[in-house]
Amino acid sequence: MKVGIIGLPQTGKLTLFQILTGTERSVTTDPSKAIVGTADIIDPRFENLVDMYEPKKVARAKIDIALLPKIEKDTISKGDIFRDIADMDAICHVVRAFEDESVYHVDGSVDAMRDIEMVNSELTLHDQIFVEKRIESLETKIKKIKDEKSQKELTLLRKLQEHLEQEKPLRLLDISSEEEPMIRSYPFITRKQMITVLNISEDDLDNNDLLDNLKDMCAKECITAIQISAQVESEIALLDSEEEKNEFMNDLGITESTLGKITRSCLDALGLISFFTVGTDEVRQWLMRKGLTAPFAAGVIHSDLQKGFIRAETMKYDELIEHKTEAELKKAGKVYLNGKDYIVDDGDIMNIRFNV
Repeated sequence: MKVGIIGLPQTGKLTLFQILTGTERSVTTDPSKAIVGTADIIDPRFENLVDMYEPKKVARAKIDIALLPKIEKDTISKGDIFRDIADMDAICHVVRAFEDESVYHVDGSVDAMRDIEMVNSELTLHDQIFVEKRIESLETKIKKIKDEKSQKELTLLRKLQEHLEQEKPLRLLDISSEEEPMIRSYPFITRKQMITVLNISEDDLDNNDLLDNLKDMCAKECITAIQISAQVESEIALLDSEEEKNEFMNDLGITESTLGKITRSCLDALGLISFFTVGTDEVRQWLMRKGLTAPFAAGVIHSDLQKGFIRAETMKYDELIEHKTEAELKKAGKVYLNGKDYIVDDGDIMNIRFNV
């Protein structure tokens, strides 16, 4: 799963990418090419399980993050930026919401709502143009050969076209299981889940006015909106110890790190949940799609576990924390045996029984 960071020039995309991945951009890197890194998923449940089991080894779940070329007239006209975005599973749009006279704005002034609407319009227009071209191609084909499959696709694309002409993203449109295979391979951008990140100044850390003003628009377009100060977070990242970082965050009233906020939002956007395997040898966090069964969780760990799945011994995170140890949890009768039909919950702690 890969999340692409996009935005206009001078919005703080690179700073955010560095915070998330812990990497620095090489001076030899081609700015027209995407830069890919990985970000740890920050989950307090994982930390608590590590404290409880004191394992020899820990393994956080990770997510791929790609810093895409900035959105500007040149990249829009060439279309490269849209190809990059189409390869992503979700989009993280960084929007400038800080004032700084030393940092220019491509449009001469800071206006987050304007920038959000402009970028969203460009993404919608991309999908609209693609649909129009595909409709023209299908209409030409159907005139020559009457094809039921092509006719069904044409009907679907006209539905998409009508939706896009209302300036609505395709993620708001219900696509049936029968229709889905017809367009699965197409490079639609507005079908992807989007996270809008407002990059604010330190002075606005306790000011949620802009975020509140965006709520209605984001709700209508199925966008997750959060706000962070990339500059402040980059300063926090330079501190040596977790104690110093926590103290600095507390002084500024920051209750959750940018890494925690954004990676959690990415998991939600991608429809992913976490489950855990625990022990004194290792505590590990795993990611899987929401709504899938225990054998799929077994397959995330290893394909042999899915093939030979017998059952899953499951502990609920909250119940384990409440009872403090596995032994006490077992005494309370709260270690559950689940079969192939069990739907995995976010935060489940699983031990897979299998036979190959």
